[in-house]
Amino acid sequence: MERWFAELTTKKLRRGAHRSVQQLNADIRSLIETLNDNPRPFVWTKTADDILDSIARYCTRINESRH
Repeated sequence: MERWFAELTTKKLRRGAHRSVQQLNADIRSLIETLNDNPRPFVWTKTADDILDSIARYCTRINESRH
């Protein structure tokens, strides 16, 4: 679900200029229809271990920065 919201943010919210809630609603519904026309499953490209290693490196980096 989080990936879907990231896609929504990237494709409609960051690039769009919505002057009303109705316009935003129409844009979101348009994206839903487009995605539903050709649905594809999300395929993870990293393993859980890769993700956890990345988080561990990040934590180490921010802890050593003394901020």
